[in-house]
Amino acid sequence: MTEIHHTTGDTARDKRPTALKGLFFLIILLLVCVGLVFAAAQLRSKEGPKVAKTAPVPMAVQVAPVELVSAFTLNETYSGLAEARRNSALGFSSGGRIETIAVDVGDRVKRGSILASLDTRGLRAQLASASAVVDEARAAHSLALSTVERRRTLKLQGHVSQQAVDEAEAQANTALARVEAAKAQADIFRVQIDLSRITAPFDGVVTARMSDEGAIAGAGQPILDLVEAAHLEARIGLPANSAARLVPGDAYTLQADTGAIEAVLRSVTGVIDPAQRTVAAVFEINDAEIVASGAVVRLTMERDIDEPGFWVPVKALSTASRGLWTIYVAEPTESGWHVASRPVEMVHTDGDRAFVRGAVTAGERVITDGLQRIVPGQPVEPRDAHRASTVNGG
Repeated sequence: MTEIHHTTGDTARDKRPTALKGLFFLIILLLVCVGLVFAAAQLRSKEGPKVAKTAPVPMAVQVAPVELVSAFTLNETYSGLAEARRNSALGFSSGGRIETIAVDVGDRVKRGSILASLDTRGLRAQLASASAVVDEARAAHSLALSTVERRRTLKLQGHVSQQAVDEAEAQANTALARVEAAKAQADIFRVQIDLSRITAPFDGVVTARMSDEGAIAGAGQPILDLVEAAHLEARIGLPANSAARLVPGDAYTLQADTGAIEAVLRSVTGVIDPAQRTVAAVFEINDAEIVASGAVVRLTMERDIDEPGFWVPVKALSTASRGLWTIYVAEPTESGWHVASRPVEMVHTDGDRAFVRGAVTAGERVITDGLQRIVPGQPVEPRDAHRASTVNGG
C-alpha cells in the first residue's frame, strides 16, 4: 500500500509546469505575433495610406451684395374699424302688444318711415274721453263768459254790485283753466299714441329684428337695430407720436379688403387709451358704398429712421448669443471664396426681410440661403441671387 502511494505522488509532480515549458510557450506566442504583423504589412498597399491630394469642390451658394444706407423709411400700418356714425337700438317708450312690424333685416328705410306700432285701442278710447272733457270745459267757459257780460251790463244799469261782476269773472277764469287742463290731458294721450309707433330717426339699414307681431313689448325694450348707411367713419388707434403728425381736414387713403378708400380726418382725440396705449383718430369715409360697416380698415404712414445699416433676407440670419445675430458672407481668398461669419444687430423686421447693422462693408456678398449646409472656412462658389433670377426670367 505504501509503495503504491509513493508512485502516485511522483506522477503528480511530473505534470506540474516547469520553467522550460513556460519559456517555450512564450517563444511560440512571440512567433505568432510576428507572423500576424508580417501578414498585415503584406496586405497594405505598397504606395502607403491614400491621402486626398485634390481640394473639395466648392459649394454653390446664393449671395446678395451688401448695400449700406444711412437711414431707411419705415411703413407703419395701423388698423381700425369702419363704423356707422349713428347706430340706434329702437324700442317703444311704453309697453304694450306689438300690432305691426313693417320692416325686416336688411331693409333700407328713410327718415320718418313707420317701422313698427303697438295696439293703441285703449289709448284712443282714453283720448276720446279726454276730448269730450275738453268740449265740456269749453262749454262751461263759454257760459261763464256770457255770465260776465250780463253782469257787467246789469252793473252799468245799477242792478248788481261790483262784487257780482268780480265773481262772474273769477268763474270764467276757472272755466278757462279747466279747458287748458282738459286739453293737456288729451295731449298726453296723443303723445302716447304717437310714441306707440317706431319711426326711423335717420336714413339707414335695419340690421336686427328682436320681436314679432303679437309679442308684449316692455318699455325701452329694443325691437329693431338701425344703422346709418349714408355716413361711415373709421376709428383707428395710433401711437401718440404718429397721431401728432396727422392734420385734421386733410385727405388720407385707407385700405380695406375691398380696395382703397378715400377719407378725411375729422379729429384726433388726443387722449391715450389706457388699455391700448393709443390715440384714436376719426376719419370720415367719403364713399360709404365701398366698405361695409364693421369692416377692418388700415392706415399706412411712412416714418424715417435715422439708423445706418443694410437689408438682408430673414432666412440669411442665424441666432447668436447676447441678443445678436450672425450672417455668413462669401469672402475672397487667394485660393477662391470661403465662408466667413459676421455678428450683426437686428434693428427692424419687415415681412421676409430685416434691417441690421454690424461690421460689414459695402459690396460684401451675404449668403442668403442654405445656411444649414455651410460652416465658416468652407470653400464656396458665390452666385448673385438677383442676377440668377434675371437670367432665369429671361
